[in-house]
Amino acid sequence: MSDLKLPKEEKLKHKKDITLLFEKGKWKTCDNLRIITLNLDKKPQEDFSFDRQKVGVSVSKRHFKKAVHRNRIKRLLRECYRLNKELFVEKFGTNSISMLFWVSTQKPAHFKIVEENFLKLCESVK
Repeated sequence: MSDLKLPKEEKLKHKKDITLLFEKGKWKTCDNLRIITLNLDKKPQEDFSFDRQKVGVSVSKRHFKKAVHRNRIKRLLRECYRLNKELFVEKFGTNSISMLFWVSTQKPAHFKIVEENFLKLCESVK
Protein backbone atom coordinates (compact mmCIF):
# COMPACT_ATOMS: atom_id res chain seq x y z
CA MET A 1 0.00 0.00 0.00
CA SER A 2 1.33 3.42 -0.88
CA ASP A 3 1.88 6.24 1.56
CA LEU A 4 -1.00 8.69 1.02
CA LYS A 5 0.10 11.31 3.50
CA LEU A 6 1.05 14.88 2.70
CA PRO A 7 3.93 15.49 5.11
CA LYS A 8 5.25 18.91 6.02
CA GLU A 9 8.49 18.16 4.12
CA GLU A 10 6.57 18.06 0.82
CA LYS A 11 5.00 21.50 1.21
CA LEU A 12 6.52 24.39 -0.69
CA LYS A 13 6.90 27.19 1.84
CA HIS A 14 10.25 28.96 1.65
CA LYS A 15 10.47 32.25 -0.22
CA LYS A 16 13.80 31.37 -1.88
CA ASP A 17 12.29 28.14 -3.28
CA ILE A 18 9.24 29.97 -4.62
CA THR A 19 11.40 32.73 -6.12
CA LEU A 20 13.57 30.15 -7.90
CA LEU A 21 10.47 28.40 -9.18
CA PHE A 22 9.03 31.59 -10.70
CA GLU A 23 12.39 32.60 -12.21
CA LYS A 24 13.37 29.26 -13.80
CA GLY A 25 10.20 27.13 -13.85
CA LYS A 26 8.12 26.01 -16.82
CA TRP A 27 4.39 26.71 -17.07
CA LYS A 28 1.82 24.18 -18.23
CA THR A 29 -1.97 24.69 -18.44
CA CYS A 30 -4.76 22.17 -18.83
CA ASP A 31 -8.41 23.30 -18.62
CA ASN A 32 -8.83 25.17 -15.31
CA LEU A 33 -5.57 24.08 -13.77
CA ARG A 34 -2.12 25.58 -14.27
CA ILE A 35 1.22 24.41 -12.92
CA ILE A 36 4.67 25.85 -12.75
CA THR A 37 7.37 23.27 -12.19
CA LEU A 38 11.13 22.98 -12.03
CA ASN A 39 12.81 19.59 -12.15
CA LEU A 40 16.12 19.91 -10.32
CA ASP A 41 17.39 16.61 -11.75
CA LYS A 42 17.21 18.01 -15.29
CA LYS A 43 18.20 21.59 -14.38
CA PRO A 44 20.41 21.52 -11.29
CA GLN A 45 20.58 24.79 -9.34
CA GLU A 46 23.14 25.92 -6.79
CA ASP A 47 22.18 25.19 -3.18
CA PHE A 48 18.87 23.61 -4.23
CA SER A 49 18.36 19.90 -3.82
CA PHE A 50 15.46 18.10 -2.21
CA ASP A 51 14.89 14.51 -1.17
CA ARG A 52 11.24 14.73 -2.13
CA GLN A 53 8.89 16.53 -4.45
CA LYS A 54 7.75 19.88 -2.99
CA VAL A 55 4.33 21.21 -3.94
CA GLY A 56 2.42 24.39 -3.17
CA VAL A 57 -1.06 25.54 -4.12
CA SER A 58 -2.41 28.99 -4.83
CA VAL A 59 -5.78 30.50 -5.71
CA SER A 60 -6.24 34.05 -6.95
CA LYS A 61 -7.79 36.57 -4.62
CA ARG A 62 -8.91 38.49 -7.69
CA HIS A 63 -11.27 35.69 -8.79
CA PHE A 64 -12.33 34.48 -5.34
CA LYS A 65 -12.84 37.35 -2.91
CA LYS A 66 -13.92 35.19 0.02
CA ALA A 67 -11.24 33.25 1.87
CA VAL A 68 -13.70 30.40 2.39
CA HIS A 69 -13.83 29.75 -1.37
CA ARG A 70 -10.05 30.07 -1.83
CA ASN A 71 -9.38 27.68 1.04
CA ARG A 72 -11.89 25.15 -0.30
CA ILE A 73 -10.19 25.08 -3.72
CA LYS A 74 -6.75 24.81 -2.10
CA ARG A 75 -7.94 21.85 -0.03
CA LEU A 76 -9.26 20.17 -3.18
CA LEU A 77 -5.96 20.73 -5.01
CA ARG A 78 -3.93 19.33 -2.11
CA GLU A 79 -6.22 16.32 -1.93
CA CYS A 80 -5.79 15.67 -5.67
CA TYR A 81 -2.04 15.76 -5.24
CA ARG A 82 -2.14 13.54 -2.17
CA LEU A 83 -4.28 10.84 -3.82
CA ASN A 84 -2.37 10.89 -7.13
CA LYS A 85 1.11 11.52 -5.75
CA GLU A 86 2.70 8.51 -7.50
CA LEU A 87 1.55 9.66 -10.95
CA PHE A 88 2.58 13.26 -10.22
CA VAL A 89 6.09 12.30 -9.07
CA GLU A 90 6.48 9.96 -12.06
CA LYS A 91 5.64 12.78 -14.50
CA PHE A 92 7.36 15.74 -12.81
CA GLY A 93 10.33 14.06 -11.11
CA THR A 94 11.31 13.19 -7.56
CA ASN A 95 13.71 16.08 -7.06
CA SER A 96 11.48 18.95 -8.18
CA ILE A 97 9.39 21.84 -6.97
CA SER A 98 5.92 22.72 -8.28
CA MET A 99 3.04 25.04 -7.62
CA LEU A 100 -0.58 24.44 -8.68
CA PHE A 101 -2.99 27.26 -9.57
CA TRP A 102 -6.74 27.25 -10.16
CA VAL A 103 -7.20 29.70 -13.05
CA SER A 104 -10.94 29.60 -13.64
CA THR A 105 -13.30 32.22 -12.24
CA GLN A 106 -15.83 29.45 -11.58
CA LYS A 107 -15.70 27.59 -8.30
CA PRO A 108 -15.47 23.81 -8.94
CA ALA A 109 -18.76 22.08 -8.19
CA HIS A 110 -17.13 19.00 -6.68
CA PHE A 111 -13.88 17.14 -6.20
CA LYS A 112 -14.28 14.98 -9.31
CA ILE A 113 -13.91 18.00 -11.62
CA VAL A 114 -10.69 19.12 -9.96
CA GLU A 115 -9.29 15.58 -10.02
CA GLU A 116 -10.11 15.18 -13.74
CA ASN A 117 -8.25 18.42 -14.52
CA PHE A 118 -5.33 17.30 -12.36
CA LEU A 119 -5.08 13.91 -14.11
CA LYS A 120 -5.31 15.55 -17.57
CA LEU A 121 -2.49 17.88 -16.58
CA CYS A 122 -0.32 14.99 -15.41
CA GLU A 123 -1.02 12.96 -18.55
CA SER A 124 -0.26 15.90 -20.87
CA VAL A 125 3.33 16.12 -19.61
CA LYS A 126 5.84 14.46 -21.93
